[in-house]
Amino acid sequence: MDAYAPRFDNRLRTLLPGDPETGPRRREVRGAAWSEVLPTPVADPTLLAWSPEVAGLLGFDAASVATADFARVFGGNALYPGMQPWAANYGGHQFGHWAGQLGDGRAISLGELVAADGRYWELQLKGAGPTPYSRGADGRAVLRSSIREFLCSEAMHHLGVPTTRALSLVGTGEAVVRDMFYDGHPQPEPGAVVCRVAPSFIRFGTFELPASRGETTLLAQLAEACIRRDFPALQGQGETLLGDWFAQIAVRTAEMVAHWMRVGFVHGVMNTDNLSVLGLTLDYGPYGWVEDYDPDWTPNTTDAQGRRYRFGTQPQVAYWNLGRLAQALSPLFADVAPLQAGLAAFQSTFVACTRRDAAAKLGLSAASDADLQLYQRWQQLMHEGSMDMTLAWRALMRIDPAAPDAAVLEAVYYDQARRQAVQAPLAQWLQDYAARLRDDPLAAPERQARMGAANPLYVLRNWLAQEAIDRAEQGDMEGVEALQAVLRDPYTERDGLAHFAGKRPAWADNRAGCSMLSCSS
Repeated sequence: MDAYAPRFDNRLRTLLPGDPETGPRRREVRGAAWSEVLPTPVADPTLLAWSPEVAGLLGFDAASVATADFARVFGGNALYPGMQPWAANYGGHQFGHWAGQLGDGRAISLGELVAADGRYWELQLKGAGPTPYSRGADGRAVLRSSIREFLCSEAMHHLGVPTTRALSLVGTGEAVVRDMFYDGHPQPEPGAVVCRVAPSFIRFGTFELPASRGETTLLAQLAEACIRRDFPALQGQGETLLGDWFAQIAVRTAEMVAHWMRVGFVHGVMNTDNLSVLGLTLDYGPYGWVEDYDPDWTPNTTDAQGRRYRFGTQPQVAYWNLGRLAQALSPLFADVAPLQAGLAAFQSTFVACTRRDAAAKLGLSAASDADLQLYQRWQQLMHEGSMDMTLAWRALMRIDPAAPDAAVLEAVYYDQARRQAVQAPLAQWLQDYAARLRDDPLAAPERQARMGAANPLYVLRNWLAQEAIDRAEQGDMEGVEALQAVLRDPYTERDGLAHFAGKRPAWADNRAGCSMLSCSS
């Protein structure tokens, strides 16, 4: 091993009961929160990309990252001293239906690294081989989905959205066979492994599974360990502590989803096993960014019929998921009032976040109820006019309150007929908006700065990710590196980057990986 020796303190394994059987044999695991399993080695682990920001958090310098040992560890072929790999046991509601035991089917946590500042970071390999929870699958991941996860984890962080992070992307030198749309056309694709990084990967479904089985002792142990490990600032005891903890989960979830709505992100598969109790965006699969503004849009073809996880319903789905978590935790409470209070905290927090974000995106010092109506009218105009959400919000920054002119929106439309249809109501809205700006105490420079910090210009549009994937599959990682560089500063317009701030091109309208994604994406 190289000179850098990270320190590990694997508290989850210490605090919670594990599966007495080790290894990847598929099985039902009862009475245990985790199963010991090693990553399956790959043929040729090769570092393809890495995040200097995350490496710095963990104590890796560029020299350490450049070693062969780094690629071996984060490709699944070796371990640093102190790593004790495991796969977590959890269940979940998928598309509204209870699915039973799910677990980490292609993710293996290597350990909890203790950084120099004392913070703990759980390192998890996605695509590291089979586990007891793989349910007949191979536990591997393909390059395209791994690039999407790697890029989006870091892009979301720089947007200011709570998220898990990504340290590295390692090619395996092996092919993985995938049927992208489950339509009987499997294809071999290059394999890859992403190292995901977070303080914790505990999910709503972590608590649902033991509750569904009547394993109340394990449920209580999980709650106690989660509070102790991931919510150390909470004080108190008994149901008061548990109630405060659930309220914290609800508040963090509301804040996360409000940020999704602010930047136009659609998660695509908000099953309860894909929601973090820390309020971090988790499990980047069939996600997408709203382009032509449509609250009914979902990037997930698996959800194309019911559209359960479409953009506009994300707040309601998050609340429903919290209801399932509250139901799972109810055996720990004599009175459901604290759980009901937590659900109410979600609603009040989301409303407050929406008000905050509406003010910032419109460039107002604060948003009244009338301002929220102005905000909603603008959203309706974006929808009816088929405007690009990201570009339309940025265009509003150029509105002159003294002489509002719809010409600033010239480049944001996808459909000229729909553009023409909204010109009259748009003109009225711009007059009303300009009048509101003139009444606001913010000076023009403050307004511009406020809007510029709330409305990103560069987001990870699916077609941009696909361009980088196409190049990477030919052995060229420069597209990934270019996107990384752009997305590190998504709010600042820079010369030479017009391509990354463009509308969706026609070639991407019906392209797999752009307009169509599945849960294997």
